[in-house]
Amino acid sequence: MFASPTRPLKLPEFVGLLAMLFATIAFSIDAMLPAIPKIAQELTPDDVNKAQLIITSFMMGMGIGTFFAGPLSDMFGRKNLMLLGIVIYVISALYATVTTDIEHLLFSRFLMGIGAAGPRVVSLAMVRDLYHGREMARIMSFVMTVFILVPAMAPSLGAVIIAFSSWRGVFIAFIVFALASAAWMMIRQPETLPKENRRPLTLGTIRYATGEVLGDRLVVLYIAALSFGFGQMFAFLSTAPQLFTETYDRGTTFTLWFAMVAGFAALASFTNSRLVMTWGMRKLSTSGLAAQCIASIVALAILGSGIIRPEFEFYIFIAYMAVSFFMIGLVFGNINTLAMEPLGHVAGFAAAIIGAISTILAVSIAVPVGYAYDGTPFPLIIGVAVCSGAAFLIMLFSRRYEEGVQV
Repeated sequence: MFASPTRPLKLPEFVGLLAMLFATIAFSIDAMLPAIPKIAQELTPDDVNKAQLIITSFMMGMGIGTFFAGPLSDMFGRKNLMLLGIVIYVISALYATVTTDIEHLLFSRFLMGIGAAGPRVVSLAMVRDLYHGREMARIMSFVMTVFILVPAMAPSLGAVIIAFSSWRGVFIAFIVFALASAAWMMIRQPETLPKENRRPLTLGTIRYATGEVLGDRLVVLYIAALSFGFGQMFAFLSTAPQLFTETYDRGTTFTLWFAMVAGFAALASFTNSRLVMTWGMRKLSTSGLAAQCIASIVALAILGSGIIRPEFEFYIFIAYMAVSFFMIGLVFGNINTLAMEPLGHVAGFAAAIIGAISTILAVSIAVPVGYAYDGTPFPLIIGVAVCSGAAFLIMLFSRRYEEGVQV
């Protein structure tokens, strides 16, 4: 459908391109964080917690869209599917700039999520097309290191845009960013799925690919661990604006604190790229989940003890967030790679099914955690403790099926 370059990209540019495609998702989420209180005041003043759905509606759309993006990328090629996703994303963002009620805004965010499923699936599938095993994990660590710089900067950029226009201006920035990433891929990146390797979208093909993914017990366990892991991250993102603005009265400096915390996730991804070749993916991700669960229990004990002076509680919470985000940087790339590793022959379908199920389940976890917000950090920390603890136990259980497989 589109002319494609044939010369493979050098690794630094390939990593940068994939990071930018992934960053379309991060930018779509994190740049909205400073806008949530303003949207709540303007569109839903009687139910301010409803504005949190700005985040989870996008993620739900992406989860559902991922079901279709994977099979379509296996049928039509990675680049064509990515371009289709960008078109849906841009049209939906334009719709968001003119909507006047919260329901239509949430619907536009849902559609944006469907569009964002294209870059998400294509990025994962391209890496799996070209790499495997620990080398694939190393590449994903590099991608995630660059990618996480976007969440660090996105809230500040969103705040600047809002200050000079309004929260609607953030959607224009989304459009510009998406078009830039699409242009980079179409001009520079060769197609990684040759026509002779593409699979027709038939009921038999779907049944076969689904059976390959869900018929593997290890993959199913990794999907469950990813679901709990993503669930706690989405809960952090949707609840953070209210915690900083209402609980700790730090709304004016929220973007700076968030940038610092996101920096710990970038540091973790870089650390992971150095350690994964010797430690292995399962050991790093399991250790990270255990540490996060312990950190949550410690934070609950300290903040709930009453021995900390109120003016210092915020700094305890910031330290807890920093630790949590560092562990997040160690966990997700590794578990996702573990799930994708045995599925290279159905990479597009696999990325779709793994991404869709884990995202939809994660949103189902994050929404009640967000709605439990009561002016304190305790519902969030309890939710994170439960999620990280459950994911840790799942990763331990996966060892039963590890015999004969070196990861």
